[in-house]
Amino acid sequence: QVQLVESGGGLVQAGGSLRLSCVASGRAYRYYRRGWFRQAPGKDREFVATINWSGEIAAYGDSVKGRFTISRDNAKNTVYLQMNSLKPEDTAVYYCAGSDATGVSGSPNEYTYWGQGTQVTVSS
Repeated sequence: QVQLVESGGGLVQAGGSLRLSCVASGRAYRYYRRGWFRQAPGKDREFVATINWSGEIAAYGDSVKGRFTISRDNAKNTVYLQMNSLKPEDTAVYYCAGSDATGVSGSPNEYTYWGQGTQVTVSS
């Protein structure tokens, strides 16, 4: 069983930066597709970013392209989300996700494992 634990959330002013981390434990994690999603109150879960097992392929949601960067360090079992130029509309709970597949996907249905989430709040 894979467990995913997010950290790094918090309160930041608009224009600021945060880096989220997601550590995996349990089964062989390095071959997993990993992703980040977010959910704001009253809204559906939204795709943020995804990365393949090698880290060579990544994709982003339209609302974060050019501002967020996903990366991974398989030696540390960790995936990161660097968030720059944050906006109040980025406020949400951010969830780390994992899958046994090795490609990338922006669909939450393509992920099996989920973390508990970390709150990101961007003040104006």
